[in-house]
Amino acid sequence: MNQIKKNYMYNLVYQLLILIIPIITVPYVSRVLGVDGVGTYSYTYSIVYYFMLITMLGINNYGNRTIAKTRDNKNEMSKSFFSIYFIQLVMGILMIMSYLVYIFMFATEYKFIATIQILYIFSSLFDINWFFFGLEKFKVTVIRNTIVKVLSLVLIFLFIKDVNDLWIYTLILAGSTLISQIILWPLLIKEINKVPLDLNDVKKHIKPCFILFLPYIAVSIYRTMDKIMLGSMINISEVGFYEQADKIINIPLCLITALGTVMMPRISNLVANGEKEKVLKYIEKSINFIMLVSIPICFGLIAVSDEFIPIFLGDSFDKTIILVQLLATTIIFIPFANVLRTQYILPNELDHIHVISIFSGALINLVFNLILIPKFYSTGAAIGTIVAEFTVMLFNIIFLLKKLPIITYIKESIKYLVTSVIMLVVILVFKNVIHI
Repeated sequence: MNQIKKNYMYNLVYQLLILIIPIITVPYVSRVLGVDGVGTYSYTYSIVYYFMLITMLGINNYGNRTIAKTRDNKNEMSKSFFSIYFIQLVMGILMIMSYLVYIFMFATEYKFIATIQILYIFSSLFDINWFFFGLEKFKVTVIRNTIVKVLSLVLIFLFIKDVNDLWIYTLILAGSTLISQIILWPLLIKEINKVPLDLNDVKKHIKPCFILFLPYIAVSIYRTMDKIMLGSMINISEVGFYEQADKIINIPLCLITALGTVMMPRISNLVANGEKEKVLKYIEKSINFIMLVSIPICFGLIAVSDEFIPIFLGDSFDKTIILVQLLATTIIFIPFANVLRTQYILPNELDHIHVISIFSGALINLVFNLILIPKFYSTGAAIGTIVAEFTVMLFNIIFLLKKLPIITYIKESIKYLVTSVIMLVVILVFKNVIHI
């Protein structure tokens, strides 16, 4: 348990850094680049994200789980690493070539910014975080990412002065991501043995990687596709509003879901060793913790958004207020589903449950987006995301009702809901009194 606490603290430190940096940079970038600048970056990144997604091909979860299960045998673990990374390498090369075709043949608007974004695909090509997560060596990645993030923060304030510096902003973000991946490679050498690449072993990893890749595609429909749809169907300004709302919601989500990143390799190892009672104990404690944190944050954001957003982002992002208030509800749905996924579904290789729940959410989101975005713009996209996240959580609950004491978890969470509603009412009453 001490190692879990250490890993969680390491990951929490990094997530706090991720939280602090947007608090510092988002207000500055919002005012300097404006709604259209933020929207342009978000729109082009949303497109390159799909090429990154295909490069990784579900390896983040599958590789993490596989390394966690084989780490007690260094030769077997090394064999698994080389086989899995070979798949990643091939996909990365194919995606770089495909993205170049996209830039030269299809990227008519924002071509220069889109070209710089190719650095993100290179960063995915070199991404071996999944290996170190499988070993539960979070300290390595935290130190590396902290240095790179702080450096990128300094560069943003030094070089981003107006909307014409959007290309520099893109270069800093994409370039720092690439550097953070490359500097991890020297640390890999002492962790693995040199073993010959076995193509038969590579083949056995392709299918499970692809199965875990499908949920990533589905998730991207309501995490990334909505921005592409807003940019294509409406305008870049609506993408800008939605992007900043999404960033604000992701600040607390990064902290809350950090637990899942830490726990998945440990649970996978426990499952491999048949320690079911420990698994159930960890899940119960995890859900109690994330509900204790996420429910008050959700209602707190709803209560203070109308005062907070104009101060944080500036008056030009006033539409972001309603988007944050709507999307705040996902701060409850996402962490609950995240615990079920990372601590039971994936470690027990119940991948079909993950695929079905995610695709159900994606399909519903796509339908809602097509109906609501033309009428309600970014507000419609927010509603589609809420329905999608709730659907994913609900499907996970339904599938696991007979395997886990889900009802008990929900009953235990009611006390946090009641106190958070009381908090919301008190804040709203207090705000009205102050305004009088």
